[in-house]
Amino acid sequence: MSNNKIKEYRKKKKMTEKQLASLVGISTGYLCHLERGTRNNPSTEIMKKIANELGESVLDIFFSE
Repeated sequence: MSNNKIKEYRKKKKMTEKQLASLVGISTGYLCHLERGTRNNPSTEIMKKIANELGESVLDIFFSE
């Protein structure tokens, strides 16, 4: 899951890490770790919230190549 596309889609939406983290309800630091792949296995709930805020599917963000 370290090859997720959170950052790619976040930048397309012109959002900062802080903005997305706030909308999702997680810390900016945690989001940063998820984007960089230094933290893996976010909960299904967190993946759904991130995908929802970015207007994409969980599959596209977290499981596509």
